[in-house]
Amino acid sequence: MRTERIVAAACAAVLTLSLPAGPALAHHAFGAEFDASKPIQLEGVVTRMEWINPHAWIHLDVTRPDGTVEQWMVEGGPPNSLVRRGFRKDSLPPGMRIVVDGYQAIDGSNRANGRDLTFPDGTHLFMGSSGTGAPLDGRDPTER
Repeated sequence: MRTERIVAAACAAVLTLSLPAGPALAHHAFGAEFDASKPIQLEGVVTRMEWINPHAWIHLDVTRPDGTVEQWMVEGGPPNSLVRRGFRKDSLPPGMRIVVDGYQAIDGSNRANGRDLTFPDGTHLFMGSSGTGAPLDGRDPTER
């Protein structure tokens, strides 16, 4: 009887450790950081691309009409989502000029939530995050 209990406990421990973890539910909502009433278009030069979870970040130098350069951070979707949409780690090398359409941070800082990215050849990529409360603007392919 004691052996059976030990075997049962060992089996339960193995099953518990081998089951996949559920999805992480901790995630910020779009509205907590970005303002849907502040759409923004940024044209700039990529300085760095961060492939980190839960969101990828593109760093841009944006030259304003007066010639000053502003440094911007643009939040994209999770790296895995971007890869499924055709994005690769070498898709945005430093020095590439791109256009990003998105929404500015609530606090007015030089951060934005990116929705669409336009490459120099005119190719578009939806780079946003789905299901975060971002505006339903037709850009997210999963909205349809």
